[in-house]
Amino acid sequence: MFDLKGKVALVTGGRRGMGRAHALALASQGAKVAVTDVDATECAAVVEEIKSKGGEAACFKLDVTSKEEVNRVFDGVIKQFGRLDILVNNAGIFSPKPALELSEEEWDRMLGINLKGQFLCAQRAAKEMAKNKWGRIINISSIASGGVGVGFEGAAHYAASKGGIIGMGETLAVEWAPLGITVNMVAPGAIDTPMIQAAQMPEEAMKAMLAQVPLKRIGRPEEVSAMVVFLASEEASYVTGATFYVDGGWLAS
Repeated sequence: MFDLKGKVALVTGGRRGMGRAHALALASQGAKVAVTDVDATECAAVVEEIKSKGGEAACFKLDVTSKEEVNRVFDGVIKQFGRLDILVNNAGIFSPKPALELSEEEWDRMLGINLKGQFLCAQRAAKEMAKNKWGRIINISSIASGGVGVGFEGAAHYAASKGGIIGMGETLAVEWAPLGITVNMVAPGAIDTPMIQAAQMPEEAMKAMLAQVPLKRIGRPEEVSAMVVFLASEEASYVTGATFYVDGGWLAS
């Protein structure tokens, strides 16, 4: 099950954290992986890690907010690998700021990377996938996306972007189903990544958050990647327009 041999996957924000884990997981199942990120050096390190384990991968520098750069990178991926079957829209930022202090520039940057970037990549990916009548688009959202009763102080712009991902993805799933493309969302809860560490959440706030998680621990990036691999596979052929919360039971508590 979950055999991805012969498939080509592109992962955005693939240099570390969940993006790195997704790239490694897809490669472990046989996919050829284009690892993309704004930091080409760290991105190349992930490619070398994949190759050291017998996989095939390539690194591409990508700013997801630029349509011109998205097209250039996707052209490069098609030129090197011949096709595109799987897109993992993982690139994103989290820079908390109280809503009353949030600048227009900070709002635009958050929405530009987290939401606009996902649309630009999904749009281009769908055009390639439609050629083969088969495709998997997996958009990474968050438990902080609205509608589930979980709010975070300082995350108005972040939550707006992550909620937009779910709304956008549901619509794209409907539009692109006739093209043989599925679109699904993965919404992680508390996951141990460099982005979370950089947010410098106070220890008491972290303890309070984990107290709401029935499994009583923070999640690992690999535990999210397992869901990504499933959604990328043939076994997920009847799953589209859905959001999967990988949250240690947070929403059930």
